[in-house]
Amino acid sequence: MENHKAEEITLMDVREQVDFTDYFIICTGTSDRMLQSLSDAVKNEIREKYQVHCIVQGIAEGGWMLLDIGDIVVHIFSPDRRNYYSLEELWNESKILLKLQ
Repeated sequence: MENHKAEEITLMDVREQVDFTDYFIICTGTSDRMLQSLSDAVKNEIREKYQVHCIVQGIAEGGWMLLDIGDIVVHIFSPDRRNYYSLEELWNESKILLKLQ
């Protein structure tokens, strides 16, 4: 995601808070086109490297795309949607394992 210009990338360990996944990856894209590009890049890389298909929910124009990869859920936000939903604050009891600006 960093190679595709995602911003504010955060990796959170949510294993103790939820039972549907182990990790959240949260990042920001600066335009609808960038959100779609980030989603496509993650989906394609996961499929090519690990032969795993992910479920994509949301559309770029809505400002939030979610990729469910099983043990990992990737949230790709527009800046305003990320600020509005504040997942890092919602899941503030989770461990932040990585934070890239």
